[in-house]
Amino acid sequence: MNIDTDQIIPAEYLTLVPSKPDEYEKLGSYAMIGLPDDEYKTPYVAEGEMKTKYTVLIGGQNFGCGSSREHAPVAIGAAGGQVVVAESYARIFFRNCMSTGELYPVETDARICEELKTGEDVTVDMEANVLINHTTGKEYPLKPLGDAGPVIDAGGLFDYARQQGMIKSAV
Repeated sequence: MNIDTDQIIPAEYLTLVPSKPDEYEKLGSYAMIGLPDDEYKTPYVAEGEMKTKYTVLIGGQNFGCGSSREHAPVAIGAAGGQVVVAESYARIFFRNCMSTGELYPVETDARICEELKTGEDVTVDMEANVLINHTTGKEYPLKPLGDAGPVIDAGGLFDYARQQGMIKSAV
């Protein structure tokens, strides 16, 4: 099943303005709220909480398909998510991760969404390009982010461009 942007952050929450700190935090509390309860028993952000306890999100194919809403990676990042590991991404979701600098969209050839279970202790080693499941001891190779990595490291496209001298910093 494809996880689309309507499931990541439903349209009713798009009125929240991420540049306002209180609304950014609230946006995070709604991350992944559109997932069907019958298929996803554990909510990404627990009811009544503002942050998730899951910094690594595992997806399948075409993660982030649907509309071009920039709020999708922002909501996951605002919730405390740091990395999404999936087989593939919708191009617009991947670009929005880069543009906002909120989230690392890492690809894998393995269908780990069918192997890992919610709550297992995992680490993503971005330098070694591997996801380590400490619960089972299994390791999964990841594809390198390439030129997208430094952009996300910088905090997004505008911050990267400023750091590289491509655009002037605001005075």
